Order: sequence, then structure tokens, then C-alpha cells
Amino acid sequence: MMIPLFLFSLPRAGSTLAQRVLAAHEQIATVSEPWILLPYLYSQKDRGIYAEYDHHTFILALEDFCRELPNGKEDYLTEIRELALRLYTKAAGKEAKYFLDKTPRYHLIVEDVIRLFPEGKFIFLWRNPLATAASIMEYWAQGRWNLSIHKLDLFDGLANLIAAYERHNSIAHAVRYEDLITNPEPEWRKIFTYLGLPYNPELFSRFAEVQLKGRMGDHSGTKRHQTLSQEPLNKWTRTMANPIRKAWCRRYLRWIGAERLNVMGYSLSELRTELDAAPTRLQRVGSDLCRAPLGMVFRALEPLIMLRMPNIFLHWYRSQGKT
Repeated sequence: MMIPLFLFSLPRAGSTLAQRVLAAHEQIATVSEPWILLPYLYSQKDRGIYAEYDHHTFILALEDFCRELPNGKEDYLTEIRELALRLYTKAAGKEAKYFLDKTPRYHLIVEDVIRLFPEGKFIFLWRNPLATAASIMEYWAQGRWNLSIHKLDLFDGLANLIAAYERHNSIAHAVRYEDLITNPEPEWRKIFTYLGLPYNPELFSRFAEVQLKGRMGDHSGTKRHQTLSQEPLNKWTRTMANPIRKAWCRRYLRWIGAERLNVMGYSLSELRTELDAAPTRLQRVGSDLCRAPLGMVFRALEPLIMLRMPNIFLHWYRSQGKT
């Protein structure tokens, strides 16, 4: 019987590398990023969704419908679970024991996923949060400031993942990205022991051949990283070098706090020391001063939703026979 395996992490936390190593094992199947559980599990949530059909009204209708089911909402969730398992099984094929679903935005539904799949396996992948933030800027904005529009991941997502791991650490496995790179053999042995699969050192050479199907995920990293390189580990200190970014990093670490960092396996004092020791440069200060407020406006106005508004008006206009 196929078992669902979930890799929980923030975006840009090394999850694609971990996914490729896992997928190099013949008992683990995967695709780049399925995302399939998000709309189904969000169908119960009355916030965070914009839809033409009026999602708030849908929630009321769904609640009424579930009241008529023999076991209420549990029947609805059971059908979502069975649908996902059938799809995972078809995607995995007949040979695989696990289907790996690596979807970073599952940090929004991490509790729901764990409850939905009691037989599942759950790997939490942590990365130095300052390195994650720096990678978000480098990958999606070519090094320019864009953290204001990634609040959902850096704040809400991180808080969700830490809280979920604290509640479910007895059935989950956690690992730091840095340890997978600097001390790979013992860390990967622990992961495969958790999965009940034989460990094979050849995975470290075979993962370079893994080609993840689908448009999502970090395909540039797939081409770049053919070995477990330590090069990305300290790159964040150069990205976060100017005074504005350093100040943001200090505030971010203060928000996370020593206790939550400790859950992830990091020391607040050590991260602060490393940040303070990094050389300060003035590069991109002017750009950051301009882009930071624009990012907050972006989050407040949700322009991607606003862009759809003319289409809604056009649809209404045509429906009135005014073409």
C-alpha cells in the first residue's frame, strides 16, 4: 500500500535538494510540487480566498451540506483524503512505497494535512531563517528587496510549521538543511530509518540524475547543484549586508525568538553574532528604501486580485446585453 510522505518547509529552504535525494530512492516517487491539497482543505476556510463564486456563501452552503452527511464534516474530509490517496497512488506507480508531496505552501494547512493522513510520514526541513529570506530575494527578485510581499511565508508560514512540529514531533522527523549539506551521511541515515527504508550511499551521486516533472520548484537549482555543495551556506551574509537589511534581520530574529529558534535547532545569540560579524556594505540601500514601502502597498491592495476586477465588470456588462 502506498504511503503519503510530506516534506514541510518554507520556500527557498532547500526542499528541492532534499526532494531530489529522496526521489533517488527507488521506493519514493514524486513530482515537482503537487499543490493538490490546498484548494480542497481551503474549502473549509472562510479567509484567504478570493473567488468569483463568492467563497463566503460557499462556506455556508458546505456547512449545510455536511450536516446532512451521516458523519458530518468527517465524511467530507474522508472523501478528500481518499481522492488524494488515489491520485498519489496513480502518480507513484506500482513499485513505490511512498509518494512524496513537497509543496512549500502546505505550511498554510500543515495541521490539516497531518490530521488527514494519520498513516503518513512527515519530514520538517528547517533552514537558517536569514538564509531563507536572502534566498527569496536572490531567486525571485535578483537580489532586490521583496520581503514585504513574502510575509505569508516568512512569518505566518514559519509560525505554523514550528507550532505543528511542537505538537506532532513524536510522529515526525526534523532536520536542518545545513546538516544535510555538512554532515550528510548520518542525517540521511536517520531520515531513511524514520521511513523504514534501506540507506544507500549511492543516493548522493544518483540524485543528480533526478529530473522532477512539472513546472513548479527550483529547476535552476537542479541544473546548478549536482553535488551536496556547501557554497550556499554563507551566501546570505552577502545578500543581507547593507544596514537596512541587517536591521530587518535583527527585527525578524527578535520576532521569531530564542524559543522557536531552538525548536528549529538554531541559537538566537549565534545568529545575531554571525549577522553582526558580516561586513556591512551600502549596496542597494537606495533601492531598498524605495521598494520596501511598495511591498507593503502590494500586500495591502492585493493587485493580482485587482487585475481580475475588469474581467468581472466586463462579464457583467456583457450579461446585460451591452456588447
